[in-house]
Order: sequence, then C-alpha cells, then structure tokens
Amino acid sequence: MKRKLLLLALILLAMTAFFLADGHRLLTLDSLKSSLDTFHQLRDEQPQLVSGIFFLIYVAVTALSLPGAAVMTLAGGALFGLLWGVVLISFASSIGATLAFLVSRYLLHDWVQSRFGGRLAPINRGIERDGAFYLFTLRLVPVFPFFLINLLMGLTPIRTSTFYWVSQVGMLAGTVVYVNAGTHLGQLERLADILSLDLLISFAILGLFPLLARKTVGLVQRRRIYANWSKPESFDRNLIVIGAGAGGLVSAYIAAAVRARVTLIETGRMGGDCLNYGCVPSKALIRSARLAEDMRSAERLGLESAEPKFSFKRVMQRVHDVIAAVEPHDSSERYTKLGVEVVKGYARLIDPWTVEVALNEGGTRRLTARTIILATGARASVPNLPGIEQSGYVTSDTLWQRFAELEEAPERLVVLGGGPVGCELAQAFARLGSKVTQVQRGVRVLPREDVDVSALAADALARSGVELLTGCTALRCEADEDTRYLVVSDNGFERQIPFDQLICAVGRSARLSGYGLEELGIDTHKTILTNGFLQTTFPNIYAVGDVAGPYQFTHVAAHQAWYAAVNGLFGSLKRFTVDYRVIPRTTFIDPEVACVGMTEREATEKGVLYEVSCFQLDELDRALTESATAGFVKVLTPPSRDRILGVTIVGEHAGDLLAEFVLAMKQGLGLNKILGTIHAYPTWAEANKYAAGEWKKAHAPQWLLGWLERYHAWRRGGGR
Repeated sequence: MKRKLLLLALILLAMTAFFLADGHRLLTLDSLKSSLDTFHQLRDEQPQLVSGIFFLIYVAVTALSLPGAAVMTLAGGALFGLLWGVVLISFASSIGATLAFLVSRYLLHDWVQSRFGGRLAPINRGIERDGAFYLFTLRLVPVFPFFLINLLMGLTPIRTSTFYWVSQVGMLAGTVVYVNAGTHLGQLERLADILSLDLLISFAILGLFPLLARKTVGLVQRRRIYANWSKPESFDRNLIVIGAGAGGLVSAYIAAAVRARVTLIETGRMGGDCLNYGCVPSKALIRSARLAEDMRSAERLGLESAEPKFSFKRVMQRVHDVIAAVEPHDSSERYTKLGVEVVKGYARLIDPWTVEVALNEGGTRRLTARTIILATGARASVPNLPGIEQSGYVTSDTLWQRFAELEEAPERLVVLGGGPVGCELAQAFARLGSKVTQVQRGVRVLPREDVDVSALAADALARSGVELLTGCTALRCEADEDTRYLVVSDNGFERQIPFDQLICAVGRSARLSGYGLEELGIDTHKTILTNGFLQTTFPNIYAVGDVAGPYQFTHVAAHQAWYAAVNGLFGSLKRFTVDYRVIPRTTFIDPEVACVGMTEREATEKGVLYEVSCFQLDELDRALTESATAGFVKVLTPPSRDRILGVTIVGEHAGDLLAEFVLAMKQGLGLNKILGTIHAYPTWAEANKYAAGEWKKAHAPQWLLGWLERYHAWRRGGGR
C-alpha cells in the first residue's frame, strides 16, 4: 500500500508540475505554429538530440494521460516528416500507453476486481477470449479517448505483451493520418494554403477514418465469425424463433405484424413457463389461498371468522382451469391466424442459418432463415444435495401436475429457498393448511430488497403460519421407514426437518443444452452472452428472455423480444440498443412487494447519494377502510431534487401502484409532477401522491415560509 501511495504521489506531482509550468498551454496548436521555426532550427542543428527529447516527452505525456498528444503528433509530422515522424510517434505512443496501462493495473486492478468482480465477470471472460480483437477495434476507431482505453484496459485481465503489440499495430493507421496532416500544417505560410489539395485530402481522411475503420472492423469481424460456415444463397423464411414463451411469442408476433415470413418452433406447451408453470398457476393458487385467509380473519372486517372448508383437489383443478382459460391467447391456432408458421418439435442449430427440427409427430425437418431468435427459457434449479433424487422433491415447474391429484394439501411441507418464488409458495400453501417450514441459506428472505422490506415479508410469512429458518444451509435429504427429512446446518448444529413434500425454489437456470450452441461456439456462461442489440456470437442469431438474462421476468422477455425482432429484421437499416433503465418487479406475497429502480441497498453499494421520502399506508384512508394498513411507499431521490431514483412499495396492490412510478421514471417526470396529478379519492393510488407530498414537505423553503408568516400577520393588522 505504501508503494502504491508513493507512486500515486509521484504521478500527481508530475502532473501538477506540468500544469504549473504551463505545459497545457505549450501543447496547443497555436503554440506549435508560433514556435515551428524555432523547432525546425533546433532539429537541423541537433537532429538526434531533438528526436530523443521529443520521443521522451511524448512517452511522458501519454503515460501520464496529459492533454496534448494529438498536437504533439501533428508536431511530429511538421518537424520530422512522414516517415521518421511515424516511427518516433508510433513507438512513443505505444510505450507511453503501456506505461499508463501498467500504472492503472498496479494501482486499481485488484481493488476494482474485488469490489465489482461479479459484474465484471462477463467482460473479463470476453477479454480473455477476444481481448486482442476488442483492443484492436478500439485503437482502430479513434472515437474513445486513447488515455481512457489505456486506463480501463489495465483493469482487465489482458496480458501486457498483448496490450503493447495490439496498440502498436492498431494505432499505426491513425498515427499515419495525423502525422501526414502535421507535415502539411508545418508548411502553412498564409491562410490560402489551407485550401491546398493535399491538406484538404488529409483532413478528409481524418474525418472519414473513423467511419471507414468501423466498417472495416465490422467486415473483418463478420468474416472471422462466419469463416467456417457456408451461407445459403437464399432462405426459406426471414425469421426462425425457437421457444414459445413470452419472448418467443412476442418476437413471432412482431415479425408477422410486419409481414415477414416467420416460423415459431416449440417442443412443449405454447405459452412457456409463465403460462404453464409460473406466473399464471401460482397467481391462481395465491388467490384461492388469499380468500381462505380472508375467511379466517373476517373478524377484522366486522364479520364472523370461519375456518374455510375446501377440497385441495378442487383448488388445484381451478388452477388448471385458469391455465386453460389463458391458453387460447398463446395457442398455435391464434398464432397461425396471425401469420406465424408454428412447428411442434425440438430445434437444433446446424449452422448459423439452419435449424433442424425433430418433429413431435416423428421425422425431421430442416429450415433456413436469415435471422434466428433463441427464446428457450429457463428451468427450475435443483441443488446438488445427497439423497435429493430419492426425496420425491418437486419444483415450481413440476408441482402443478404432482399436486393436482392430491385430495389434501401436503401436511408437512418444506420450501427450500427464500426468494420471491419460495416466499409466494410458502405463504400460499400455509394458508391452504400445510405446516410449512421455509429454509433460507441467507440471513433474510427476499435478499435483493432492503432490510425493512425483508422484515415485513418475514413478518407476513410468520403471520400466515410459515416457520421461517434463515441462516440455515441444506446438507442432505434422509429417510427412514416412515418419514423423509431435510437435514440442515442451523448455527453450526445439524437439524432434521421432517416433510411429506419438498419444494425446491432456489432459482432458475437457462436452458442451454441440446440446441447446438456448443457446436457452433456460441458464448454461454449460465446464460447466452449477448451484446446491447441482443446479438450472440453470430450477429444474425439473437437471444431473449431467461436464456439471455440479465432479468428473469416475463415482462422483460417481452421487452427484449421487440428489440431482437426489429434488429433482426431491419438491423441493416437501423439497430436499437435494448433499454434496461426502468425494470419493475413484484413479489406476490401478502402484502405485495413491488420495486423499480434502485433500492437503498443498491444505492449505498454504488455510492449514489440519495434521500428517502416514505409514506406509511396506515395514514391512507383507503387502507383504513379495508383494514389493510401494513406497508409503505418509499421513494429515493437525489439530494434536494425530485428526480426518482427508485421506488419500493409494500402493501395491497403494490404491483399495480408501481406503474405510475415506472411511467414517471421512463418519461423523466419527477415527484412534483405526481404531486400535481389529481388522484381519485379514496383510492390506493393516492399513496403515490402522498409519498410525493412527503418529499415536498421536506423541501419546503423555510425562509420563504417565514416571510409569508410575517406577510399574513401584517395583513391581519397590528403585527399579530
């Protein structure tokens, strides 16, 4: 640490000396022109000395990331001519850049990787695999300041030798152009010389170079990616979509709407996980469980409480009836009418444009398309616990079929996992009569949310009858003659938890295997790696939804689908970068938890300064009329500004209330706009207005209120 501080002090001292000595004024175009004759004289008298001093100064300027490198490049052309100027500057700039790279790596690399290693993991993998090509691209297209490239690349795992030689080669073309311009600048004697043909050509090349370089890099990259594949001369269709979940359905819908020929391939049930195993069945179950709880607590509404009587089998039948009611919206028949060719079978990529389908009814079929969208979704993860395969466990994907034939809810139910799915299922089954034990490895449930939100969620689970065990690690599953157990480590002691049914709700993993991704070399690491346009390793293959991440929400999959479909069909004309700025999420426990933007925890981790405006629902008239006063509306804003950084709502209809804030954040509207909007009385939506009012009260101009008080006293007369 002392050495790092000493090095940092020396760098700061050198930079301070540079500015105190007016170095930033000397390295300007005007200064260069005024001193050009003097420099020429010195060069003629001592060519080697002047070359050496110029070389060292250039190295120092680039190593310290000082302003003036561009002017020095022009000066090099003016002083030494094209050939010798290019030689001097090419090596000096690469050596200086490498020194800056090494300083950045020495001072910051370890700290940055330790603090942000998880988020930087995809970038690190990309740099390890294709770092030389990425760096070459940045060097060839001089849009980003080179000093930033030097410093930022030092934070990555790229090798020093690779950084040097790629910089040497990548900056050469730009160096030639700038030095050539410098040779003509050095010959200017009067204003009319600016109109010389050679000089105009030099500046034209400077202006066109970034565009030409970008096009060249794009062509080289495409040739490199597709080098081992033969592109068909024509295609059967414009778009093939693999997977008929939310992302796949929306992609196919958009393609059909713009009259593209599109094929949608699905091996299972249309609608994907959300319709068949996730959002729809779980919310149907939660509604039945909520009514059962309302009957037990009817006394709070002035009615007589009663223990609900029901058939669990009929409850599960209703769940499947709801799925059947929604099913036509996502059916093959509907999409066929919309103009989508629906093929039932298992798809596998043969090459970047060809898909082979193992048809459900038998046989295979090969299809080609200019663009392919992968929307293969995700499956429930199962922890690697000894004995779990013999435990008869279910997941959020399989429980709906397994439980459909049960006459009663499982008597003893263990839910493994404390995320949104685990909490929703634990509360619902507890309300339907199961004795539920929920096991969470972390210290709190809903760990992504703020501590106060997790505390409210834990309290809600407890009031519903869930025994919540946090800070417990599942070790294995065991069984004796009569009972199955989950063995956990609780405060260092092993504990057996008996169960009749175990639900694994520890997250979801992308479906990556069996689609030919490995054979094509498509980059995957837990998800398919994509760029901002949702393109995979192959620019004509896109990925959306859970298989692409970074969010596993149905609404995000649909959001991504628009970008993938439009970019895939019209990308040669115009491409759009996917927008993740405002992503809402809701956990459907009772009371609901809904969030958008940053939480307090995230703002603190990112070092973002913020203020909190919070309105408690026990002050809302509508909440009082419904005896549902648990929760709050919490808004994060920058200090003294009404711009919304993030919102967390806990309470009845939180997911619906959040929409107003999502719209405000998307359109750049602040809390003052929400406060000035009329909200019907008495509604839950008034809570949003009152939260904005809390911000307004906290920022009322006290000095002005003091003067107003004096004004009103004067108006009353007598100064009272």
